[in-house]
Amino acid sequence: MQLYAYDAGQCDPRRCTARKLARAGLIRLVDKMRMIPSRTILLVPTVSIALSPADRESASSITVFDCSWKAISTFEATFRKLRRKKRALPYLIASNPTNYGRPFILSSAEAFAAALFILGERTQSRAILSKFKWGDEFLRLNETMLIAYSSASDSKEVVELQKRFMNVKNSRYL
Repeated sequence: MQLYAYDAGQCDPRRCTARKLARAGLIRLVDKMRMIPSRTILLVPTVSIALSPADRESASSITVFDCSWKAISTFEATFRKLRRKKRALPYLIASNPTNYGRPFILSSAEAFAAALFILGERTQSRAILSKFKWGDEFLRLNETMLIAYSSASDSKEVVELQKRFMNVKNSRYL
C-alpha cells in the first residue's frame, strides 16, 4: 500500500517520524494538499468514523497529516474541505519516547503502522516500525487491540471494541 504524509512543517526535523520514513523510502512526503491522492484514506484523529478492514477495498493509499498535536484543532477547516475518505484510528497507546503510554497521541509512524495492521498489511506495518527502537514496543503494547480491530467487520464494530478496551484500561485504576 502506498503511504503519504502531508508535512505541515511543525515538527522537529530530527525527531520527525514521517521524515525518517521518507528518508528510508517507505513513504512519500507531500507539501501541497492537491498532492494527496484522491483514493487515499486520510487519517484524521477528529472524525467519528473509525478505520476498519472494510476500508481496505476502497483505498489505494494511506495519508497522515503530519503536524503538531498541539495544533491539530487549527486544521479542522482544512480536514473538512478535503474530499477524501477520512478515518480515525481507534484507541491505541503510544510507544514513542515523546508520548509513551498516552492513548491516541500517536506519531505518524505509529499511525501508519496501526492503519496498515488493521487493513491486513502486517508485514508492511512491521517494516515501518522496524525503523524505530521503540517499534516493537508499539506492537507489544497494542497487539491485542490491533488483532481485534483487524478482525472487525466494520467501523461500528471497531468502535464497540474500542469502548471495551477503554473500559478495561480505566477499570485498572478504580
